[in-house]
Amino acid sequence: MRDRPTLDTLLQLRDDTAQPLYQQIEGQLRALITDGTLTPGTTLPAERQLAESLGISRTTVKRCYDRLRDSALIDAHGRLGFIVKASAARLNPGMNRLKGFTEEMRELGKTPSSLILHCAVEPDRAVASIFGVPTTARLLKLDRVRLGDNIPLSHELAWYNLTVAPALAQADLSGSIYACLRGLGVSLTHCEQSIEATTPTPEECAIFDFDLPVPCLLIKRRTFDEQGRLIEYVEGLFRGDQYSYRMRLNV
Repeated sequence: MRDRPTLDTLLQLRDDTAQPLYQQIEGQLRALITDGTLTPGTTLPAERQLAESLGISRTTVKRCYDRLRDSALIDAHGRLGFIVKASAARLNPGMNRLKGFTEEMRELGKTPSSLILHCAVEPDRAVASIFGVPTTARLLKLDRVRLGDNIPLSHELAWYNLTVAPALAQADLSGSIYACLRGLGVSLTHCEQSIEATTPTPEECAIFDFDLPVPCLLIKRRTFDEQGRLIEYVEGLFRGDQYSYRMRLNV
């Protein structure tokens, strides 16, 4: 049986780049954790031990470990070093039915919350064409960050058809929009959704606390009511280091 590779052999430090060493180590450790190479429960070397094996300063390793702890990927393990947390696995919600972020987080055992960046009723020529309404139609634009257990998981930009639910403009939008719509008598029945890989903008990197862009999932969704009217158009960017999607396909 082959010996399991040690962490210092898995990490490749480069001197031909301007990227700081702590960012190089952090990025590689994130990848090793999220792809399952470092499984939950794996013990990482203590700061001094890893620093000596890589020939770098202990401060560099500490800075890297601190950032991984802030992201809830690792936790202190006494004098033994650090341990990969069981919660490091990506969120893996199903896609078998229509549900909002709030319901999704609760099903995963997490506490949902939102940070509203912008909310206004304003016309948008491009989005109006998606809804099939006049360019002067009143649309609710909602820009917010969605969090699970206070960790930013997605940046969501959504528009809503106020000709169907005009009272939505005065509703409390800090929680579930779908719950608000149900309270207003709007029954959502189905959606059309696409998923593609993309790179976050500098502003989104700041939201997710990325030093360097990390591949993300861009989910575009059109949600309809029982009369076939388009109620919601949303573009949600989900961080790739925390999120994956699963679905069941029947033969």
